[in-house]
Amino acid sequence: MRILCAVKRVVDYAAKIRVNAAQTNVDTSSVKMSMNPFCEIALEEALRLKEAGIATEVVAVTVGPDAAKDTLRTAMAMGADHAVHVVHESAGAGAGALPPLAVARVLSAVVDHAGPFGMVLAGKQAIDGDNNQTGQMLAALRGWPQATFASSVSVTDGGTHAVVTREVDAGLETVKVPLPAVVTTDLRLNEPRYAKLPMILKARKREIETLSAETLNVKDHVDRDQGKLHVRKVSEPPARAGGVKTKDMDEFINMLREKGVL
Repeated sequence: MRILCAVKRVVDYAAKIRVNAAQTNVDTSSVKMSMNPFCEIALEEALRLKEAGIATEVVAVTVGPDAAKDTLRTAMAMGADHAVHVVHESAGAGAGALPPLAVARVLSAVVDHAGPFGMVLAGKQAIDGDNNQTGQMLAALRGWPQATFASSVSVTDGGTHAVVTREVDAGLETVKVPLPAVVTTDLRLNEPRYAKLPMILKARKREIETLSAETLNVKDHVDRDQGKLHVRKVSEPPARAGGVKTKDMDEFINMLREKGVL
Protein backbone atom coordinates (compact mmCIF):
# COMPACT_ATOMS: atom_id res chain seq x y z
CA MET A 1 0.00 0.00 0.00
CA ARG A 2 1.24 3.46 -0.88
CA ILE A 3 0.33 6.44 1.30
CA LEU A 4 -0.03 10.05 0.21
CA CYS A 5 0.58 12.50 3.04
CA ALA A 6 -0.45 16.14 2.65
CA VAL A 7 1.75 18.68 4.46
CA LYS A 8 1.52 22.46 4.69
CA ARG A 9 3.93 25.30 5.38
CA VAL A 10 2.61 27.60 8.12
CA VAL A 11 3.87 30.14 10.62
CA ASP A 12 5.63 28.26 13.40
CA TYR A 13 3.31 27.56 16.33
CA ALA A 14 5.70 29.27 18.76
CA ALA A 15 6.14 32.45 16.70
CA LYS A 16 4.59 35.71 17.82
CA ILE A 17 2.37 36.86 14.97
CA ARG A 18 1.16 40.29 13.93
CA VAL A 19 -1.43 41.43 11.41
CA ASN A 20 -0.03 43.27 8.41
CA ALA A 21 -0.72 46.96 7.84
CA ALA A 22 -3.38 46.27 5.19
CA GLN A 23 -5.23 43.94 7.61
CA THR A 24 -5.43 41.26 4.93
CA ASN A 25 -3.27 38.59 6.53
CA VAL A 26 -0.67 37.81 9.15
CA ASP A 27 2.69 39.46 8.49
CA THR A 28 4.99 36.60 7.49
CA SER A 29 7.97 38.69 6.39
CA SER A 30 10.11 38.04 9.46
CA VAL A 31 8.64 35.03 11.25
CA LYS A 32 9.77 31.43 11.32
CA MET A 33 7.85 29.06 9.05
CA SER A 34 7.56 25.33 9.65
CA MET A 35 5.42 22.29 8.90
CA ASN A 36 1.90 22.42 10.27
CA PRO A 37 1.92 20.41 13.55
CA PHE A 38 -1.06 18.28 12.56
CA CYS A 39 0.65 17.49 9.24
CA GLU A 40 3.73 16.36 11.18
CA ILE A 41 1.51 13.92 13.07
CA ALA A 42 0.01 12.62 9.82
CA LEU A 43 3.48 12.12 8.34
CA GLU A 44 4.72 10.35 11.46
CA GLU A 45 1.78 7.95 11.29
CA ALA A 46 2.47 7.23 7.61
CA LEU A 47 6.11 6.50 8.43
CA ARG A 48 5.13 4.18 11.28
CA LEU A 49 2.81 2.25 8.95
CA LYS A 50 5.71 1.84 6.55
CA GLU A 51 8.07 0.73 9.31
CA ALA A 52 5.47 -1.84 10.37
CA GLY A 53 5.52 -3.29 6.85
CA ILE A 54 1.97 -2.17 6.08
CA ALA A 55 2.86 0.64 3.67
CA THR A 56 5.46 0.30 0.93
CA GLU A 57 5.97 3.99 0.10
CA VAL A 58 5.19 7.37 1.64
CA VAL A 59 4.75 10.31 -0.72
CA ALA A 60 4.59 13.83 0.75
CA VAL A 61 2.72 16.53 -1.16
CA THR A 62 2.29 20.24 -0.56
CA VAL A 63 0.55 23.11 -2.32
CA GLY A 64 2.31 26.43 -1.97
CA PRO A 65 4.95 28.89 -3.16
CA ASP A 66 8.56 28.03 -3.93
CA ALA A 67 9.49 28.35 -0.25
CA ALA A 68 7.18 25.42 0.53
CA LYS A 69 9.93 23.12 -0.76
CA ASP A 70 11.55 23.51 2.65
CA THR A 71 8.54 21.76 4.17
CA LEU A 72 8.91 18.90 1.71
CA ARG A 73 12.60 18.59 2.51
CA THR A 74 11.67 18.33 6.17
CA ALA A 75 9.24 15.57 5.24
CA MET A 76 11.96 13.69 3.35
CA ALA A 77 14.39 14.20 6.22
CA MET A 78 11.84 12.56 8.50
CA GLY A 79 11.59 9.61 6.14
CA ALA A 80 9.24 10.31 3.21
CA ASP A 81 10.28 8.42 0.07
CA HIS A 82 9.16 10.98 -2.49
CA ALA A 83 7.92 14.58 -2.55
CA VAL A 84 5.51 16.41 -4.85
CA HIS A 85 5.31 20.20 -4.92
CA VAL A 86 2.27 21.77 -6.55
CA VAL A 87 3.34 25.37 -7.04
CA HIS A 88 0.74 28.00 -6.20
CA GLU A 89 1.56 31.43 -4.81
CA SER A 90 -1.83 31.85 -3.11
CA ALA A 91 -1.58 28.94 -0.70
CA GLY A 92 -1.73 29.85 2.98
CA ALA A 93 -4.39 31.78 4.85
CA GLY A 94 -5.93 35.23 4.75
CA ALA A 95 -7.03 37.32 1.77
CA GLY A 96 -6.39 35.67 -1.59
CA ALA A 97 -5.53 32.28 -0.12
CA LEU A 98 -6.66 29.05 -1.72
CA PRO A 99 -9.85 27.84 -0.03
CA PRO A 100 -10.03 24.25 1.22
CA LEU A 101 -12.11 23.12 -1.76
CA ALA A 102 -9.43 24.29 -4.20
CA VAL A 103 -6.71 22.52 -2.21
CA ALA A 104 -8.83 19.36 -2.13
CA ARG A 105 -9.21 19.49 -5.90
CA VAL A 106 -5.45 19.76 -6.32
CA LEU A 107 -4.83 16.86 -3.95
CA SER A 108 -7.39 14.74 -5.79
CA ALA A 109 -5.58 15.47 -9.04
CA VAL A 110 -2.28 14.45 -7.42
CA VAL A 111 -3.89 11.14 -6.43
CA ASP A 112 -4.73 10.59 -10.11
CA HIS A 113 -1.29 11.73 -11.25
CA ALA A 114 0.93 9.87 -8.78
CA GLY A 115 -1.36 7.07 -7.60
CA PRO A 116 -2.64 4.59 -6.87
CA PHE A 117 -2.70 5.19 -3.11
CA GLY A 118 -4.31 3.06 -0.45
CA MET A 119 -4.65 5.94 1.99
CA VAL A 120 -4.38 9.70 2.14
CA LEU A 121 -3.23 11.02 5.51
CA ALA A 122 -3.56 14.69 6.43
CA GLY A 123 -3.73 16.83 9.53
CA LYS A 124 -7.24 17.56 10.73
CA GLN A 125 -6.58 21.28 10.17
CA ALA A 126 -3.84 23.82 9.58
CA ILE A 127 -3.04 26.24 12.39
CA ASP A 128 -3.15 29.26 10.08
CA GLY A 129 -6.73 29.06 8.77
CA ASP A 130 -8.10 26.41 11.18
CA ASN A 131 -10.64 25.44 8.52
CA ASN A 132 -10.76 21.67 9.15
CA GLN A 133 -12.33 21.05 5.73
CA THR A 134 -9.75 19.87 3.20
CA GLY A 135 -9.68 16.20 4.19
CA GLN A 136 -13.45 15.90 4.20
CA MET A 137 -13.75 17.63 0.83
CA LEU A 138 -11.05 15.43 -0.66
CA ALA A 139 -12.93 12.31 0.45
CA ALA A 140 -16.13 13.66 -1.11
CA LEU A 141 -14.37 14.46 -4.41
CA ARG A 142 -12.82 10.99 -4.56
CA GLY A 143 -15.94 9.18 -3.39
CA TRP A 144 -13.82 7.58 -0.65
CA PRO A 145 -14.72 6.92 2.98
CA GLN A 146 -13.25 9.26 5.56
CA ALA A 147 -12.14 8.92 9.17
CA THR A 148 -11.41 12.28 10.77
CA PHE A 149 -9.85 13.36 14.08
CA ALA A 150 -7.91 10.10 14.36
CA SER A 151 -6.22 9.25 17.66
CA SER A 152 -5.45 5.66 16.60
CA VAL A 153 -4.99 4.08 13.16
CA SER A 154 -4.53 0.42 12.27
CA VAL A 155 -4.83 -1.49 9.00
CA THR A 156 -6.66 -4.84 9.13
CA ASP A 157 -8.12 -7.60 6.95
CA GLY A 158 -5.00 -8.02 4.88
CA GLY A 159 -4.71 -4.32 4.07
CA THR A 160 -8.27 -3.86 2.83
CA HIS A 161 -9.67 -1.89 5.79
CA ALA A 162 -8.56 0.67 8.35
CA VAL A 163 -9.78 0.81 11.94
CA VAL A 164 -9.66 4.36 13.25
CA THR A 165 -10.42 5.66 16.71
CA ARG A 166 -11.80 9.18 16.45
CA GLU A 167 -11.88 11.95 19.04
CA VAL A 168 -15.44 13.26 19.20
CA ASP A 169 -17.30 15.55 21.59
CA ALA A 170 -18.75 12.64 23.56
CA GLY A 171 -15.41 10.81 23.90
CA LEU A 172 -13.97 8.25 21.50
CA GLU A 173 -15.57 6.58 18.48
CA THR A 174 -14.08 3.63 16.58
CA VAL A 175 -14.92 3.19 12.90
CA LYS A 176 -13.86 0.66 10.27
CA VAL A 177 -13.54 1.94 6.71
CA PRO A 178 -12.60 0.18 3.47
CA LEU A 179 -9.45 1.35 1.72
CA PRO A 180 -8.65 3.57 -0.08
CA ALA A 181 -9.75 6.20 2.42
CA VAL A 182 -8.91 9.65 3.71
CA VAL A 183 -7.76 9.86 7.34
CA THR A 184 -7.17 13.14 9.18
CA THR A 185 -5.09 13.14 12.34
CA ASP A 186 -5.68 14.64 15.76
CA LEU A 187 -3.17 15.83 18.32
CA ARG A 188 -2.92 12.69 20.45
CA LEU A 189 -2.28 10.18 17.64
CA ASN A 190 1.51 10.15 18.09
CA GLU A 191 4.63 12.15 18.90
CA PRO A 192 6.43 13.11 15.65
CA ARG A 193 10.10 12.21 15.39
CA TYR A 194 12.93 14.69 14.97
CA ALA A 195 14.79 14.55 11.69
CA LYS A 196 18.40 13.43 12.12
CA LEU A 197 21.23 15.57 10.76
CA PRO A 198 22.41 13.02 8.13
CA MET A 199 18.84 12.76 6.81
CA ILE A 200 18.51 16.56 6.72
CA LEU A 201 21.69 16.82 4.65
CA LYS A 202 20.54 14.09 2.27
CA ALA A 203 17.13 15.70 1.87
CA ARG A 204 18.76 18.91 0.59
CA LYS A 205 20.05 17.04 -2.46
CA ARG A 206 17.00 14.94 -3.22
CA GLU A 207 14.74 15.67 -6.17
CA ILE A 208 11.28 17.12 -5.68
CA GLU A 209 8.66 16.61 -8.37
CA THR A 210 7.21 19.99 -9.34
CA LEU A 211 3.68 20.31 -10.71
CA SER A 212 1.09 23.05 -11.11
CA ALA A 213 -2.67 23.37 -11.34
CA GLU A 214 -2.22 23.68 -15.10
CA THR A 215 -0.25 20.46 -15.50
CA LEU A 216 -2.82 18.69 -13.32
CA ASN A 217 -5.67 20.08 -15.48
CA VAL A 218 -7.50 21.67 -12.54
CA LYS A 219 -6.59 25.35 -13.00
CA ASP A 220 -10.07 26.41 -14.11
CA HIS A 221 -11.67 24.68 -11.12
CA VAL A 222 -9.10 26.13 -8.72
CA ASP A 223 -9.56 29.65 -10.07
CA ARG A 224 -13.32 29.33 -9.79
CA ASP A 225 -13.12 27.99 -6.23
CA GLN A 226 -10.71 30.73 -5.22
CA GLY A 227 -13.18 33.38 -6.34
CA LYS A 228 -15.88 32.06 -4.00
CA LEU A 229 -14.17 32.96 -0.74
CA HIS A 230 -13.18 36.51 0.18
CA VAL A 231 -11.48 37.51 3.43
CA ARG A 232 -12.68 41.01 4.21
CA LYS A 233 -10.47 41.80 7.17
CA VAL A 234 -7.92 40.25 9.52
CA SER A 235 -7.51 41.87 12.93
CA GLU A 236 -5.93 41.09 16.26
CA PRO A 237 -8.22 40.14 19.15
CA PRO A 238 -9.02 42.93 21.60
CA ALA A 239 -6.69 43.24 24.56
CA ARG A 240 -7.93 41.46 27.65
CA ALA A 241 -8.84 43.61 30.62
CA GLY A 242 -6.83 43.16 33.79
CA GLY A 243 -8.11 40.93 36.55
CA VAL A 244 -9.67 42.16 39.78
CA LYS A 245 -8.81 40.93 43.28
CA THR A 246 -11.42 40.75 45.98
CA LYS A 247 -10.85 40.62 49.74
CA ASP A 248 -13.32 37.85 50.45
CA MET A 249 -16.17 35.81 48.99
CA ASP A 250 -18.83 38.35 49.98
CA GLU A 251 -17.11 41.06 47.98
CA PHE A 252 -16.74 38.66 45.06
CA ILE A 253 -20.46 37.82 45.10
CA ASN A 254 -21.44 41.51 45.35
CA MET A 255 -19.23 42.29 42.35
CA LEU A 256 -20.92 39.57 40.30
CA ARG A 257 -24.31 40.96 41.25
CA GLU A 258 -23.30 44.46 40.21
CA LYS A 259 -22.25 43.12 36.83
CA GLY A 260 -25.54 41.29 36.44
CA VAL A 261 -23.98 37.84 36.44
CA LEU A 262 -25.97 36.71 39.46
